[in-house]
Amino acid sequence: MPGLTWGSPMASEVNADFDAIVVGSGISGGWAAKELCERGLKVLLVERGRKVTHREDYVTEGKGNWELPYRGQIPEQEVERDYAVQKDCYAFTDFTKHFFVNDREHPYATPDDKPFAWIRGYQLGGRSILWHRQCYRWSDLDFEANANDGHGVDWPIRYKDIAPWYDHVETFAGISGSFEGLPQLPDGKFQPPFPMNCVEQEINKRLESSYSDRKLIIGRAAHLTAPTDEQLALGRGRCMNRNECQRGCSFGAYFSSLSATLPAAERTGNLTTVTDAIVTGVNFDAASNRATGVNVIDANSKDGRSYSGRMVFLCASTLGSTQILLNSTSEQFPNGLANSSGTLGQCLMDHLDRPAAAGIFPGFLDKYASSRRASGCYVPRFRNVNEKDERFLRGFGYQGAASRQSWKQGTATPGVGAEMKTALRRPGPWTLSLTGFGEMLPDTRNRVWLDEKRKDQWGIPILQIDCQHRENELAMLEAIEADAVEMMEAVGMTNIKSGFKAFAPGLGIHEMGTARMGRDPQSSVLNEHNQAHDVPNLFVTDGACMTSSACQNPSLTYMALTARAAAGAVEMLREGSI
Repeated sequence: MPGLTWGSPMASEVNADFDAIVVGSGISGGWAAKELCERGLKVLLVERGRKVTHREDYVTEGKGNWELPYRGQIPEQEVERDYAVQKDCYAFTDFTKHFFVNDREHPYATPDDKPFAWIRGYQLGGRSILWHRQCYRWSDLDFEANANDGHGVDWPIRYKDIAPWYDHVETFAGISGSFEGLPQLPDGKFQPPFPMNCVEQEINKRLESSYSDRKLIIGRAAHLTAPTDEQLALGRGRCMNRNECQRGCSFGAYFSSLSATLPAAERTGNLTTVTDAIVTGVNFDAASNRATGVNVIDANSKDGRSYSGRMVFLCASTLGSTQILLNSTSEQFPNGLANSSGTLGQCLMDHLDRPAAAGIFPGFLDKYASSRRASGCYVPRFRNVNEKDERFLRGFGYQGAASRQSWKQGTATPGVGAEMKTALRRPGPWTLSLTGFGEMLPDTRNRVWLDEKRKDQWGIPILQIDCQHRENELAMLEAIEADAVEMMEAVGMTNIKSGFKAFAPGLGIHEMGTARMGRDPQSSVLNEHNQAHDVPNLFVTDGACMTSSACQNPSLTYMALTARAAAGAVEMLREGSI
């Protein structure tokens, strides 16, 4: 495509001056590139990881276990040596490990008693290749939470400010879902939903008859079920329910930077992309009070270079963007760029993530669901919505699905021989499992900073991460389990199992905060436009900008905030205010 430069070019091979520089090519970076390019700006997209080409580099797509070197397994020695953190991610398998970082090569530090799992994918497209694609809007219940209970600072925006941008990104990305009319979970611009199976439908009927505030709905997912002309023109197609999503999807059926936003940006002719380029810091000119560009290190040669631009969008992931800002020091900002408030690095959040309960749903033995549906089901938040729960603040939702046990039940069943094989030809009972996702309060004690004594192989100080679940989170985790068990009993399930251990922070893979939005420059890094209070041509639109976490999956909100910020930045640029 015109204007597109792949690989790791030297400075002489790339135009040195751009209207905008976007750091990171994941969900937020892809949206920033698309929106800025479509508004006529010349954009440089900088990705620290390797080049990945849509379709061509989905090297395990469609393969069976028998086609891999270890039949789908990974040697234990390799896992412990190279993937000690990444291995705990639900999506990490021998089919996907090439999209995860090597932990040995990308270190960070945590206290021994406070583990934090930093799940990362360093390649063009970032974690948009690996995400689970659940997309839920926030409501004013979420945007007003900090102001109402006094935790954190008040969001500088409300639902009405972001609602048109939810419309915008849902229409382009393609979100399948059902219309439910729930004030705490606003409906959106949906493509037709995936169908719930017979047991899920029956469970919902029983939930609604037992509770006035609870229901089971189909998950809202970034999968095309009725592609639009625009989506088809980008080479995207309808979801085929292969359930191989994290391997990469040649159909472009699920939303990723590689299948959607980057091709849209490329077709404008305004995009230049460099990969294997690690941003070490944002350059700042004190005289003009402006960011002037970025410094990078070639990931392979370790040569340094810089790029200049009229504005900078940091979309390098929550912790990645904050690491860059902390490492961007000057006489004016000795503790990190745009950090006059001293809040940069504070209030790290991740969703509480707890397998809550699982059990057997009796009956329906004459029915079987064989579809590898691309989305599960969702129980929207019901705590602290209309009535106050005295045990904890905020709320949680559940994700899960009902299915019939298949021959795989035999992996945990004793037996040998023909009799066992015959038994495994018969499907087992219907089961339902629920996992709770809860809100984590913004807390200044949960923070990150640079370890100046320890540096990575490129000479960049590594991140120190200190984050843990505290009193409110622990109370909520108890309720997540108790409510799941109660609901399963209410709908008539049997053999209910609970008591599963909650995941440590990070494994929700929804890390947020550390460069939050706010109304007051003395207590926040960014304003209502995702614009740094201190540096007007610097924007941060990934998870770092989040002021609270809500309990919904955050990626859709990142998309909307990024598109909104990009549109505003272009107007500011044209007005001359940045």
